[in-house]
Amino acid sequence: MIPISFAIACLAIVTLCYVALCAVSPFGDCRKCRGFGYALKKDRRGRLRPGKTCRRCHGDRKRIRVGRHLFNVAARLHRDGTR
Repeated sequence: MIPISFAIACLAIVTLCYVALCAVSPFGDCRKCRGFGYALKKDRRGRLRPGKTCRRCHGDRKRIRVGRHLFNVAARLHRDGTR
């Protein structure tokens, strides 16, 4: 059985790594189109062709990470509350 302090330490390390990732690279690939910007479709011969523009990222191919979004919301709330 894993000691609870080891589990907490591992969770803290993972959290700090994700915070660092959000600070260094706030945008990641879109999860729906996997960074292509459009859905892939096959033509009659089975070759892949670009389809419709991705509805989630609107063809921008990037999305804001969840952690960065939460940081932006907290910073906006703090900024508006201290004015």
